Amino acid sequence: MQLGWVQGGKMWLGVLLTLLLCSSLEGQENSFTINSIRMAFLPRQEVQNGDNLTLQCIVDISTTSHAKPQYQLLFYKDDTLFHNVSSTESTESYFIAQARVYNAGIYKCTVLLNNKERTTSEYKVLVKRVSTPIVTLDKKEAIEGGVVRVHCSVPEEKAPVHFTIEKFELDIKDFKQKREKTSPNQNFVTLEFTVEEQDRVIFFQCQASIISGTHVENSTIVRSDLVTVRESFSNPKFHISPEGVITEGDELQIRCTIQVTHKVQVFPEIIIQKDKVIVAHSQHDNQANYSVMAMTEHNGNYTCKVETRRIAKVSSIVVNITELFSKPKLESSATSLDQDERLNLWCSIPGAPPVNFTIQKEGVIVSQAQNFTKKASKWDSGAYTCIAGIGKVVKKSNTVQITVCEMLSKPQIFYDSGSEVIKGQAIKVSCQSENGTSPISYRLLKANNILETRIVASNEPAVFKDNPTNDTEYQCFVKNCHSHTEMESKHLKVKVIAPVENVTLSILQNKMVESGNDIVLRCSVNNASGPITYKFYREKEVRPFHQNVSSETKAFWFKTQASKEHEGQYYCTASNRANSAKNVPQSNILTVRVFLAPWKKGLIAVVVIGVIIAILVLGARCYFLKKAKAKQMPVEMSRPAVPLLTSNNEKMSNFNTEANSPYGYDEDIGNHAMKPMNENKEPMTLEYTEVEVTSCEPHEDLMGNRHSRTEGSLAGT
Repeated sequence: MQLGWVQGGKMWLGVLLTLLLCSSLEGQENSFTINSIRMAFLPRQEVQNGDNLTLQCIVDISTTSHAKPQYQLLFYKDDTLFHNVSSTESTESYFIAQARVYNAGIYKCTVLLNNKERTTSEYKVLVKRVSTPIVTLDKKEAIEGGVVRVHCSVPEEKAPVHFTIEKFELDIKDFKQKREKTSPNQNFVTLEFTVEEQDRVIFFQCQASIISGTHVENSTIVRSDLVTVRESFSNPKFHISPEGVITEGDELQIRCTIQVTHKVQVFPEIIIQKDKVIVAHSQHDNQANYSVMAMTEHNGNYTCKVETRRIAKVSSIVVNITELFSKPKLESSATSLDQDERLNLWCSIPGAPPVNFTIQKEGVIVSQAQNFTKKASKWDSGAYTCIAGIGKVVKKSNTVQITVCEMLSKPQIFYDSGSEVIKGQAIKVSCQSENGTSPISYRLLKANNILETRIVASNEPAVFKDNPTNDTEYQCFVKNCHSHTEMESKHLKVKVIAPVENVTLSILQNKMVESGNDIVLRCSVNNASGPITYKFYREKEVRPFHQNVSSETKAFWFKTQASKEHEGQYYCTASNRANSAKNVPQSNILTVRVFLAPWKKGLIAVVVIGVIIAILVLGARCYFLKKAKAKQMPVEMSRPAVPLLTSNNEKMSNFNTEANSPYGYDEDIGNHAMKPMNENKEPMTLEYTEVEVTSCEPHEDLMGNRHSRTEGSLAGT
């Protein structure tokens, strides 16, 4: 069974291949050409919304075949393919029932035949107007302050759609409210409208708009059903008591009432205003009351405003009150007085009605008469008013400000420094008048020149800052509202301590000092204040060798009969109480040279020359002795040698010693004195037969000269 199905499938596959091959051979044998392609629109390219529209694509093809070729047609709107059909006919159609705005656009069609393709030109199709919108309301009866929801839709159209909804009052041409909204994804909107207090019978109109290409298509305007509006409360109404003429002193009552419908669950708020100032209000009743004793200041326009969440109703009334008597006027002979002058105040009313007067100072009664007179003191300064009354009607006059000026006390001047004033440091000079009316003007003078002026609003000291550089005087002058001339203080003398700044060390006469003369060093400073501590130092020494405290700007150090040991480098320091211990000024370094006197130099020269002459004489003598002994050497060498005895040896040793010191120089004597050869010596007897003489060798004397010495040695046989 399965084998039979396989054989049958193979047979149909062979037939299909044969047909395809024949079709291919036929296509290769026949020739085709597309002569033209165009579109047609029935009834026309511009139609009204809701009309039927037929799109036609007409193709003209030439072929060598007797049969009509089969081709493919593609329909496009705004470059988007929306219909595809295969056909052998020359005309293909696409039908649109009840065209809408979204059907408008740019159309074209394309024909595909084998490997050939042709496209028509673009055709613009217009659909005029938008389909009629549908308007519905959520209610047909509303209360003032309520909300009506309006639903407007165009079911046949596609989003986006722009809706315009207007609110109208019946029998009134112009709309009362207009709202617009675009629905980007839906073809309907729902908008809320508030029912206002003036609304009676209202309706709504809706219009839909859609953008089509470069222009906008609008729908017809559709009107909604009527909505009947009922009041939630009536307009407010005023009730004034007493009726007719109202005179100052009468009990004035202003009442504002409303009527509320039975469906209202919460009372509206009732507010009574006078010139925008709220004088009474009520939230839980249908009326608000304002009661007050009538005065002329209660004249004016009163407004009653009734408010809920969304609506407000207003009514107004003007209240006139007749004046009982005029406002009193308070006057004064002067508003600024010196202490002990007369203070005069009087109160008056035009027409002189029988009123009771009181004069008050800052709420305290100072007089129960129409006039007030007294000798002014500083305690009388303040604000005065006059009170006039008839029965319950009391009126207050204007305010008169009285200033009684107390004369200033003699000012005190002082400065804050508890210690001495150091030059360059700031000081605070204070000036104060403890008694007297403020504000007080202070002028500070320094050395009779105005340094600064300052106004102080109390009796506290006026503080001035200054940096005195030398001794000076300060004085201050004070003035206030009193007619007296300026008061002046005593003179304040300030002593300024000038610190030591520049220190100089010098030597009187010359830096080259002759030995035996005096050395005088002077340590001087700038114009510093005394006492000043001077200290003299030698270079590289920590402790001063001389110290002096003086009020002068210089100090001296004397050294009589200077010697070479006083030669060297010197410096000094100077300081006073204005200098800190860590910053003591130091002078320059002075080098002092000490030289010998001419007569001492001559004496030393003579001594040196004498020593040189003695050395020369000794040298000459040594030289001649050496020559004389050299001549005796042959004779002595011809004699036979004889053994020496011990005693002779000792004597010989002594002789050699003498021979080594031919001029009697004794090395063992500490003072190196010269002695004769025979002094304290006995005659010597030479018994040896042979003497060996060597050359004179140098020998140092006291002066460092070298002399010849003869050394001998004995050889016995």
